[in-house]
Amino acid sequence: MPVVIRLARLGRRHLPFYRIRVCNKNVKRDGKFLEEVGTYNPIPLDDGIKEVRLNVDRIKYWLSVGAQPSETAGILPPLPLHPYCESAVSKKKTEEGEGAASSS
Repeated sequence: MPVVIRLARLGRRHLPFYRIRVCNKNVKRDGKFLEEVGTYNPIPLDDGIKEVRLNVDRIKYWLSVGAQPSETAGILPPLPLHPYCESAVSKKKTEEGEGAASSS
């Protein structure tokens, strides 16, 4: 049976709190789970930081066994970005700098 890592919602209306759980794919969102591997609080704290707690060792284990993370769980690393071209940026900055200097 396929295993998935996904979020289970707790909390109350307009104040969500999520637990990151490993469960079978055909189980309800808040149904029976195999293991709880973390928590996520999307409401920022006083300092503006959203709290995420992960048991990284267990997540790595479940991924190695074949568990698929859901899109909302977002456990997979982000896709690689295209290489950043320094020459194009520096060229634009020098053109802007020359334009500002000549207009003065």
